[in-house]
Amino acid sequence: QVQLAESGGGLVQAGGSLRLSCAASGRSFNLYTLAWFRQAPGKEREFVAATKWNGGSTIYKDAVEGRFTISRDNAKNTVYLQKNSLKPEDTAVYYCAASRLSVAVTTQSRYDNWGQGTQVTVSS
Repeated sequence: QVQLAESGGGLVQAGGSLRLSCAASGRSFNLYTLAWFRQAPGKEREFVAATKWNGGSTIYKDAVEGRFTISRDNAKNTVYLQKNSLKPEDTAVYYCAASRLSVAVTTQSRYDNWGQGTQVTVSS
């Protein structure tokens, strides 16, 4: 089990950038696949990006590919989501999640450790 805590959310104008961080505590952080999900008001939570344990494989939601970058620093037990060219439709609560799977996946049910979320609001 790992405990996850997101930070870095806030209010930003459209076209701006923001970097989210997710700090993890617990054993074997470097063995977990890590992901970011988001939930917009009135919508279901959706996959955004994921990286496998060694950062060698990453996957993205189509709508964010090329604008968002997921990365991890296993020495710091932290995963990041760099978000550029933000759009109002990126407004959501962003959640960090961890899975013991050795591959990056998009399915929420495969992640059994979740953070509390951080709010990101993009104004037009």
